[in-house]
Amino acid sequence: MPQHVPNKPVCRDCDGFPVVAITTGTRNLDGSRTTLRTVCRACKGTGTVGRARRQAVTV
Repeated sequence: MPQHVPNKPVCRDCDGFPVVAITTGTRNLDGSRTTLRTVCRACKGTGTVGRARRQAVTV
């Protein structure tokens, strides 16, 4: 019997892929490529975003 998992809202900036590796074009001494690892600034590397909070309006 399948288990139901609640849907988490995916970050619209990174589409759920929060960490990427960017090659710099240079190589290390062992021949591997030098890469920079960066995370999404919007979701801070989680891939999901929190639900929008409702703001209370006072009159």
